[in-house]
Amino acid sequence: MSFETAIYQWQQGERRLQAATPERARLQERVTGALVSELRRRLGGRFTSAELVELYERGTDWCLQVAMNVAPDAPWAWEAGVVVDAAFARYLREAADYAGGRREIRA
Repeated sequence: MSFETAIYQWQQGERRLQAATPERARLQERVTGALVSELRRRLGGRFTSAELVELYERGTDWCLQVAMNVAPDAPWAWEAGVVVDAAFARYLREAADYAGGRREIRA
């Protein structure tokens, strides 16, 4: 998956989360926050946008378990196209090669 494809998908997740009703958004925000924490644990301190894309490509099945732990009685809060993609979009902002809303290409 290209960086451009991944970021588009992740940004769509953030848009869906922002469009959620207030009742749903609260719980989906908690799930997203837990996923960001898990991304931080998995990737550690310094990482690149390419490493984040690679982690995403390897699969996000682990995200379901995190979501289920946070919201066990709300399966709608586990929707990957919302919470997983929003979490990856948010964590991308911490990538070493991402600044000002775009990826820095170094020669």
